[in-house]
Amino acid sequence: MLLQANNLSAQPGIRHGFFTREGGVSDGIYASLNGGTGSNDTRDHVIENRKRMAAALGCTPENFLTAYQIHSPEVVVADAPWPQDQRPKADAIVTKANNLAIGIATADCGPVLLADANARVIGAAHAGWRGALTGVIEAAIAAMEKLGAQKKNIVGALGPTISQRNYEVGQELVERFVAENAANEKFFTPSAQAGHAMFDLPGYIGSRFARAGVAFENLALCTYADPARFYSYRRTTHRGEADYGRHINSIVLSA
Repeated sequence: MLLQANNLSAQPGIRHGFFTREGGVSDGIYASLNGGTGSNDTRDHVIENRKRMAAALGCTPENFLTAYQIHSPEVVVADAPWPQDQRPKADAIVTKANNLAIGIATADCGPVLLADANARVIGAAHAGWRGALTGVIEAAIAAMEKLGAQKKNIVGALGPTISQRNYEVGQELVERFVAENAANEKFFTPSAQAGHAMFDLPGYIGSRFARAGVAFENLALCTYADPARFYSYRRTTHRGEADYGRHINSIVLSA
């Protein structure tokens, strides 16, 4: 039902999980642990799935929070629960509140969880190519520092993400990344299709962590390549399916 990173599991007073698609009540293309409130899945199924995820992290469903993601570097501080229909528009959440599970939804993009156990500050970031390129990881780290975290004590982990061998992009994306930093060219290799390239999103996310000076662990699991365990927007697109489920990736400070 959930996967964990070694570096986060070693942090005292912190629980986390990169949830797979297993262990829920949804069916069809959403089978089975779909946590995506933005999907067209049966609402009651999504609510029940999120309840199960909250329980796995030892918190109440009301304290199991996600944002309205917009592929940005925007960060919000969570001090208290918010209603699902009033989710803030952001792609990272940070908190120092106990028993408040903060999470992000993914289905190929990079789910990043962060923690400073000493300062008792945690964060979660949605690092697709847009967010990663525009600095969502660094923005989340900076927001954690404002809450008292110290960069030297922060550890981060990347959960299941689409891998380079399954992530073909157009030349315009290559040019955008290279314009930001010429060294980014190393994250692209030629594809079989002329004018396209294969993008190493996990590798690029790792480089942003290195640039920020924060310890980082990559679970090295591909969402596209493992349909039994993971949802994938790109796989859904290639199959011509109508919609897709979303994973929730969450972290919480225990009281």
